[in-house]
Amino acid sequence: MTSEDVRISEDTSEAPPAFSVTTGRTQGYHRAAVDTFLAAARTAFESDADDLTAADVRVASFPLVKGGYVVSEVDAALGRVEDALAARARERAVRSNGAGAWVEQARDDAQVILDHLARPRRQRFARTGFLTFGYRIDEVDHVSTRIARYLRDGEPLTAEQLRSAAFRMQRGGYREEQVDALLDATVDVILAVR
Repeated sequence: MTSEDVRISEDTSEAPPAFSVTTGRTQGYHRAAVDTFLAAARTAFESDADDLTAADVRVASFPLVKGGYVVSEVDAALGRVEDALAARARERAVRSNGAGAWVEQARDDAQVILDHLARPRRQRFARTGFLTFGYRIDEVDHVSTRIARYLRDGEPLTAEQLRSAAFRMQRGGYREEQVDALLDATVDVILAVR
């Protein structure tokens, strides 16, 4: 084998995938889309730029394809990136405004969530029309009760548990965007007080 043969084989070799790849009929996240997003996130974090926030990572989405990355592995990695960005934002805010101001803001945000969740069960969020699907009311109410207990009583609840919350659909269910916004706000509070 000549040195040129070695160079050619090195040039054509493909880097191993960053995450496990789905097989069979199982779909996963589009590999190039994930790789591009995570490379941009790494660049933004390492350059200490404000181009990317924890909220941006939380709402990132990728097409589902056969032979894509395993969803749970990517979601776990995105959770770690979100945590790191939230920690950096917290450190910056504490440096500029003081720890007291940061804690007071987190307390205010928690109170807004608690006020919302004080509504009666089955009436905590707007509902879709009778013929339109929304999140299952009983499942959302269950998670809402856990959130209220966390904020009010200090019962354990993690950002990862909320990130992985999934609800089945029902006709006339809760509006997805309202529920998702409350879950996002709660994750922000959890990350703020870590």
